[in-house]
Amino acid sequence: MSDDRRYDGDFREVTEDFSEPEEIEIIKESGEESAGGSSADEQADGSGDSPEETEKDAPDEKYCVICHRSSRKAGKLVDIPGGMCVCTDCLQKGFDTMQHSGINLNESFGIFPPFITSDNIDMDMLGTMHQPKKKKKTKPVKKLTLEDLPAPHMIKAKLDEYVIGQDRAKKIMAVGVYNHYKRILSEPAKDDDVEIEKSNMLMIGPTGSGKTYLVKTLARLLDVPLAMTDATSLTEAGYIGDDIESVVSKLLAAADNDVERAEHGIIFIDEIDKIAKKKNTNQRDVSGEAVQQGMLKLLEGSEVEVPVGATNKNAMVPLETVNTKNILFICGGAFPDLENVIKERLTKTSTMGFQSELKDRFDGDKDILQQVRMEDLRQFGMIPEFLGRLPIVFALESLTEDMLVEILREPKNAILKQYRKLMEIDEVKLTFEDEALHAIAAKALERETGARALRAIIEDFMLDIMYEVPKDKNIGEVIVTRALVEHKGAPKIIFRGQEYDLGS
Repeated sequence: MSDDRRYDGDFREVTEDFSEPEEIEIIKESGEESAGGSSADEQADGSGDSPEETEKDAPDEKYCVICHRSSRKAGKLVDIPGGMCVCTDCLQKGFDTMQHSGINLNESFGIFPPFITSDNIDMDMLGTMHQPKKKKKTKPVKKLTLEDLPAPHMIKAKLDEYVIGQDRAKKIMAVGVYNHYKRILSEPAKDDDVEIEKSNMLMIGPTGSGKTYLVKTLARLLDVPLAMTDATSLTEAGYIGDDIESVVSKLLAAADNDVERAEHGIIFIDEIDKIAKKKNTNQRDVSGEAVQQGMLKLLEGSEVEVPVGATNKNAMVPLETVNTKNILFICGGAFPDLENVIKERLTKTSTMGFQSELKDRFDGDKDILQQVRMEDLRQFGMIPEFLGRLPIVFALESLTEDMLVEILREPKNAILKQYRKLMEIDEVKLTFEDEALHAIAAKALERETGARALRAIIEDFMLDIMYEVPKDKNIGEVIVTRALVEHKGAPKIIFRGQEYDLGS
């Protein structure tokens, strides 16, 4: 081996003339090792290079001054003054750190620091690094004005297109909403000392009677932000669950974080009966009476700080101040066993004598909830302070068989219209006999889940029809009969050009 030798930064012994096929000796700090070998550490982490790679790449090897990775591992490096190089990963981390520290790169350095120019950096290599994020274009929202506010009879007419029955409940809601928005949209006179109170509502009705659907339709009609939440998830502040202010943060999110628009929105709290006072309990009622007490200020109107984009407050989430003075609160609940409380009040008189009341007089009355009073709700478990902030209390009617039949076919998005649309895609006409509709309604009444049972019943007998019909392109019409609904027969099938009954 020649005496003219030099050492590179990795203590590799390299010959001056690479054309000579002489063996390359590698000298390690910890001792001698055989030629062409590698250390145990390099073998362990898989970073050891073969002698051929070392001999070929060592003279042109570049290393990042920050992470000390070679160009073979880090990719193409960026040259900076002083004979140093930086990999793109470290360069990106540096940019991110400066941005998080509040340094504006465009104002301080232009786009990049002064030592990085287009001459010594490959812009294609950086790709889309440091391109500003495009903001989503939001459609301009038209604010509700007093001139655009529909009258109560127009609100009820719109509700009639989607909700069957419940005329009294729709009138109460139409008048209450109309008065509420008149209150916040009208400009009070300077010498007027009269201040109109909020008209928060409490809806009572059995499950499936249309409480949630009424509120959804109302918010869509007025084009105001709507937040819907479940009272079962609310707990007193400091306990596991959603804080009471989370209902306001959901409304703020529904208004695209526009505080002014959110303050004119509607909050619907469902299952409000689940926060009634727990009876015969020896522990703190964090999800019952405590929630009612915490909601008093929200219902009456106060300024609360709510987190943006989250339901709980913490140091990493920004806060916005929202005034709930002009927010309409609508609470709804089924209030099970409230009928027994009303019956007990109505039958307090003696069962003997001329003015006696029979104990079973109201057992068959399905609309007994219409006779509800504040004292009944207090006995159920609602505190008087909470009920005092819900001045409008009304109950929805129980659904009858005729009402369920109308629900099947009358509304704009009726269930039958949805199934007909599905069959029309296959170019098949779907027809329901009147007796079949009454059979569906009768089955729904037996399940005691209101209008929610209709979809499940129809899906049960329509399964075979929707499975078999696409097989035969000659089928032109399917007629649903009462026998099919009761699982005692088959539907009538009309082929294109002739009629055929599967039950025959």
